[in-house]
Amino acid sequence: MVNAGAMSGSGNLMDFLDEPFPDVGTYEDFHTIDWLREKSRDTDRHRKITSKSKESIWEFIKSLLDAWSGWVVMLLIGLLAGTLAGVIDLAVDWMTDLKEGVCLSAFWYSHEQCCWTSNETTFEDRDKCPLWQKWSELLVNQSEGASAYILNYLMYILWALLFAFLAVSLVRVFAPYACGSGIPEIKTILSGFIIRGYLGKWTLLIKTVTLVLVVSSGLSLGKEGPLVHVACCCGNFFSSLFSKYSKNEGKRREVLSAAAAAGVSVAFGAPIGGVLFSLEEVSYYFPLKTLWRSFFAALVAAFTLRSINPFGNSRLVLFYVEYHTPWRRKTTKLGKYPVLEVIVVTAVTAIIAYPNPYTRRSTSELISELFNDCGALESSQLCDYINDPNMTRPVDDIPDRPAGVGVYTAMWQLALALVFKIVITIFTFGMKIPSGLFIPSMAVGAMAGRMVGIGVEQLAYHHHDWIVFRNWCRPGADCVTPGLYAMVGAAACLGGVTRMTVSLVVIMFELTGGLEYIVPLMAAAVTSKWVADAFGKEGIYEAHIHLNGYPFLDVKDEFTHRTLATDVMRPRRGEPPLSVLTQDSMTVEDVETLIKETDYNGFPVVVSRDSERLIGFAQRRELILAIKNARQRQEGIVSNSIMYFTEEPPELPANSPHPLKLRRVLNLSPFTVTDHTPMETVVDIFRKLGLRQCLVTRSGRLLGIITKKDVLRHMAQMANQDPESIMFN
Repeated sequence: MVNAGAMSGSGNLMDFLDEPFPDVGTYEDFHTIDWLREKSRDTDRHRKITSKSKESIWEFIKSLLDAWSGWVVMLLIGLLAGTLAGVIDLAVDWMTDLKEGVCLSAFWYSHEQCCWTSNETTFEDRDKCPLWQKWSELLVNQSEGASAYILNYLMYILWALLFAFLAVSLVRVFAPYACGSGIPEIKTILSGFIIRGYLGKWTLLIKTVTLVLVVSSGLSLGKEGPLVHVACCCGNFFSSLFSKYSKNEGKRREVLSAAAAAGVSVAFGAPIGGVLFSLEEVSYYFPLKTLWRSFFAALVAAFTLRSINPFGNSRLVLFYVEYHTPWRRKTTKLGKYPVLEVIVVTAVTAIIAYPNPYTRRSTSELISELFNDCGALESSQLCDYINDPNMTRPVDDIPDRPAGVGVYTAMWQLALALVFKIVITIFTFGMKIPSGLFIPSMAVGAMAGRMVGIGVEQLAYHHHDWIVFRNWCRPGADCVTPGLYAMVGAAACLGGVTRMTVSLVVIMFELTGGLEYIVPLMAAAVTSKWVADAFGKEGIYEAHIHLNGYPFLDVKDEFTHRTLATDVMRPRRGEPPLSVLTQDSMTVEDVETLIKETDYNGFPVVVSRDSERLIGFAQRRELILAIKNARQRQEGIVSNSIMYFTEEPPELPANSPHPLKLRRVLNLSPFTVTDHTPMETVVDIFRKLGLRQCLVTRSGRLLGIITKKDVLRHMAQMANQDPESIMFN
């Protein structure tokens, strides 16, 4: 028998794993990262940089560059996200108007831009100018009559179908991950799940292009949710340029949290709301430094968008308003044919939407009109009131007036539009195209709110002596603002759909620019959450996560059942024993066979099968890579070479092949619990530490293992749900 001291010629070769090898520490697709290990690796990296910085000036400069790399990434994310949002806004504006006509002076001008450049446009006819021609005027030289209306109707439908077909085809062929809003998947990714390609360059390109197409097609969807996905793709791209983030999945997710904030910032022109949205809705791990960097990225993105000025009013959003008064689907038969589904829904949307002026225009323009206060210069039907010819009030203090014919016409058109929007949005959200739910939800709430506001306004005007109005609504006073009701309704509907609270109030405040409306907005957000929670605790994004079976452990879910770790751990009674590795008695062939015959993500390492005293835990992927690299780089490693995880090799016969040392890939401090640990504690540990798995022991002896998937299955079972709905590892 010989020991390691006798093998002096092979000592250096056996320890080759003391140096890192390619792909170590990476994760396979549809697996969960190990947050504790990523944190430990970053701490080691930072400690090494700090110690090296004292050796020379160059190393000191490198340490400064490493410290500032996070801020550089945030700057780049903000610049690119803001630029893409501005380009998308400009393109959507032009292509939406293209369905109705074209500008003769420059075909790339939208209707509004075309009329800005015309010297023949008057204020009264500001929507009409000689340079802008509808398709009927351009093709058959007719602007009025049945034939002109039918031709414009057909052109509207054809353009909508063309845009939708291009969008769904691009998504299907080039980037399947570009469909949907992206927020449920981003929440899952930020919780530690790996979805390769979801934030890739192709996804970024195709999502940006198709987002313009689908919004321009007139489908009942918004670009705000997908803009969060676009910004996170930007964050993933720039983080891959810096090894600090590209080689550490935990650090990468800090960048993605900040990118999500930048996405909401450019979507709503709300940098503070973006940071709060990232904190409240999507982020799983949000340290203090990420808060500051998120704010910086959101600020840069907002400034970039403002410098592009896509709406020509120095505002970040189309529906910025000011008031002057105080106060799901998983599978369907049609869903099996995604292109046909999109074409059918687009055709139905275009055919029904065109006759109604409130569904024909873009949803953002609709919200803008619903939010607007009726001033003396407004020409909207919603502002067709009967004016008192003797009124001498200033423009911003017009008293309540009786509704005219235009208001009553608008009311029934809005009622039809409300029903249509609710129904068509249900079918639109979930198709294989980029689709956001923020704007359609806000539109539904704004329409309902505006109608309620007009109703209250007319009640206050005609019955100002009622006890409800008597103390605060005098005759001739401007006491009800329908636009404010629309804003509160939009906030309430969006809050009910997403269960957002604090971030929603701040986003709406930044949209309107009025601090005095925070109280009604807070009341709306809280009330809508209470009402929605009465129907179910899940928001739309949590429901989408569960529908897709993503392994997302929501910190908001409560677990109060009195079960123990032994009730959940594997193996259970009647199941095969736990697959383990021994510290110094298995050959390379034994380990390769075990890996081939099982699909586990890792294996506990024990002293021996008899004692089963726990030594550590080895990841499957790192074992495969280690053995592969050892065969390539170390002579004498064969199938019957002994593999060991100890500091010193075991005593072997003199003619034995070289043993393989794999201590480098062994996690010597895996998280463990005892078999009598309450599952309430185990669930809390998994949430707060972001564990992939924990080992169950009794007096140091290994009993079993609990994975994140086991925890989710157990929680589903305790909630009387299908435990097999958790599809991924």
